[in-house]
Amino acid sequence: MIDFTTFLSGPYCTQILADLGARVIKVEPLTGDSSRAIPPYFVDGDSAYYLGNNRNKESVALDLKTPDGQRLARQLVAAGDVVVENYRPGVARRLGIDPAELREGRPELVWASISGFGQDGPWRDRPAYDMIVQALSGVMSLTGEAGSSAMRLGIPAGDLVAGLFAAIGVLSAVIEQRGTGRGRHVDISMLDGQLSMLSYQAVYAMISGLAPQPQAARHDSIPTYRSFTAGDGRELVVTANTERMWRGLCTVLGVDELISDERFIDGGARLRHRDELWELLEAEFARDSAQAWVGRLVEHGVPTALIKTVPEAIDDAGHAGRDMVVELESDSGEQVRVVGNPVRFTDGGHIPLRYPPRLGQDGPGVLRELLGLDEHEIGRLRADGVLGVQEADR
Repeated sequence: MIDFTTFLSGPYCTQILADLGARVIKVEPLTGDSSRAIPPYFVDGDSAYYLGNNRNKESVALDLKTPDGQRLARQLVAAGDVVVENYRPGVARRLGIDPAELREGRPELVWASISGFGQDGPWRDRPAYDMIVQALSGVMSLTGEAGSSAMRLGIPAGDLVAGLFAAIGVLSAVIEQRGTGRGRHVDISMLDGQLSMLSYQAVYAMISGLAPQPQAARHDSIPTYRSFTAGDGRELVVTANTERMWRGLCTVLGVDELISDERFIDGGARLRHRDELWELLEAEFARDSAQAWVGRLVEHGVPTALIKTVPEAIDDAGHAGRDMVVELESDSGEQVRVVGNPVRFTDGGHIPLRYPPRLGQDGPGVLRELLGLDEHEIGRLRADGVLGVQEADR
C-alpha cells in the first residue's frame, strides 16, 4: 500500500490497515508529514500527534514537485496494489499521480481518496478540517448545554470517522478486486462521514421538521440515560434503558415509590416529566460518593460508570490486559506509550507494533527492493534533493 496521506484522517486510516498486516509505504514531502511538527509534545524529534497515527509504516521522502520525484511516485504506485491519499481533489493529478490515468493503466488498482467534501459536488475544492465538518454537519449544534455556544467534540471525529470509513472502503474494494480482478476508486468525504454519524438524530429531524437541541450528557428519548453529580462532586453516567434497569435504579436510590408513580409509570411518561424526575434523582445522588453509587448500581444490573479523565482511562486500560496501551521503542532507544489497536483476534496472531518511522528512513531500501535502483542512482537522487533521508543520530 502506498500512502500519500498527511495530518490525521489519512494516517489514521493507513495505521488501521498497517496494524492489520498491510505493508504501508508512507510517501512524504522532504519536510515531512506536517503532523510531525505539531506542538507541544515531542519524542525523539517527532510530535506526539505524529507518533499516535503512524506506527507500522515505512517512510520514503520525495520531492513530488520535481520530475524525478513524480516518476518515482508513479513507479511506487505501479509496485503497489492500494493507494490512499487525502489531497484536495485535483492536487494528486498536479503532483503527477493522477488516479484516473494510473487506474486506466492498472484497472486492478484500489485507490482511496479522502477529502473534506468528496471528489465531486459544489464544495469539492473547498479546504476542510475537523471542526469545519463538525460545524457543517450539525454535530456541533448537538454538543454542549442548551443555551450555550456550540462546541466541537473533544475528539477530532471528523478526521477519525473519515479514516475509519476509508479503511472500510479499502477493505471492501480489495475483497471485490480479488473476486473480479478490478479495483475501485473509493471516495470518502469527511462531511459525509459526519452526516452518517448523526444516525437517529438526522431521522428525528427529517420526521419532525425540528432541529434537535444540544444533548449535553443526556438523551433525547431516554431520561434515565444521562450524567449526575454525586455528593463528592464527581460525575457518573447512568444508562437505565429498560424497565428492569429503571426499577433497579429506583431500588438502589431508595425511591421505590417512583416505580408506581403515574408520572414515571413508563418510558413515555418519564420523558414527559423528565425535569421533575431529574430533580428527584439528582437529590438522591447527592447523598453519597460517585464510586459508591457506581458499585451499588452495577451490582443491581444498572449500567453505570464514573466520568474519568483521560489519564484515569489510560491507566485503567493499561491494567486491563487487552493491549490497548502499548510501548514502542525507536532505533535510538526512545520510548513512547500509544493507544493500541482495538481489533483483536481471539485465536492470537497479533501484528507486532513498530515505532513510527523517521522521515525518509526507508527510502533507499524501498527504492532498491521495489524499483530496482542501484546505489549510484539512489546517491544521485539524494544529491539532487529528490530523495530525503533523515539519519538515525538526529
